[in-house]
Amino acid sequence: MPSPFPGMDPYLETPKLWPAFQHQLLACLYQILLPGLVDRYRARVGTRTYVSEMPLFTSIVREQFAEEYIEIRNRGDGKLVTLLEVVGPANKTTPAGRQAYLDARQQAVAQRAGIVEIDLIMQGKPMLTYSRDGLPEYDYAVTVTRSNAPDRYEIYTSTLQKKLPKFKLPLAADDRDALLDLQAAFARAYDLGTFANQIDYKGAPPADVPFNDAYRAWSEELLKQMKLR
Repeated sequence: MPSPFPGMDPYLETPKLWPAFQHQLLACLYQILLPGLVDRYRARVGTRTYVSEMPLFTSIVREQFAEEYIEIRNRGDGKLVTLLEVVGPANKTTPAGRQAYLDARQQAVAQRAGIVEIDLIMQGKPMLTYSRDGLPEYDYAVTVTRSNAPDRYEIYTSTLQKKLPKFKLPLAADDRDALLDLQAAFARAYDLGTFANQIDYKGAPPADVPFNDAYRAWSEELLKQMKLR
């Protein structure tokens, strides 16, 4: 059963479901990407770990996080060509998560690599600070930074009510971009992760997801039409 939402499913923004979803989404992006890569590249899924500390009354709660990402490297010299990240809630809501993400991004910039950031999280503070002037209203974004222009962004956007975008993933400057369909990757990840069986759509979305009144009314009507309420 597919997600009842036309694009991203906000019910996945929970600590219980997000790690499994992020893993499935990256795996599906990797599977879609790999056949189109020519022999000069190799791709791999890497993992970084960090510990987040949160004060709770008179004690400190420590939580360990593991986040996956995709690296594309030159097969010959191993140089990093492109880093693909899927932002998680901890990156946008905890100091440790934010710093771990930004450190990895800075390392990629220092290596003159392209960077792709997929942000499917409505809660928290955006990882990248750029003006939204001239951009449509959006909830989700894919932001592409090319190795030869690290201060410029290509932005592919979507809202809760629309499908997720296709986007161009940059490779070496003398090679063509790879075109990835984020909606197709999402649909495959949702299905393979059997998230339809794990989500109770009769309940409200996660409390941290910033739904306004219009989105709340729209989602309730959508779920009723899908006979999930």
